Amino acid sequence: MAHEVTLDIATKFVLHKDVKIEVKTSEGKLGTVLISKGNIEWLPAKNSVNKHRLSWTKFAELMEDQGKQVRTRKKAEG
Repeated sequence: MAHEVTLDIATKFVLHKDVKIEVKTSEGKLGTVLISKGNIEWLPAKNSVNKHRLSWTKFAELMEDQGKQVRTRKKAEG
């Protein structure tokens, strides 16, 4: 299942406004990821009131504990 991910960003630095990333599947919107300097939040599509928030430290722990490991490619030297 392919996902459609759209990014609403005005600058390459996260300053005073969240970066919003909308995530959709063929069945519809899954939710929105909100990225800020202090944390990362998930706003489910069917719940526009309650967000799920993690600090960057907790997010790193979650990804290391629960995320699937995949190999990265080395960047080309230039």
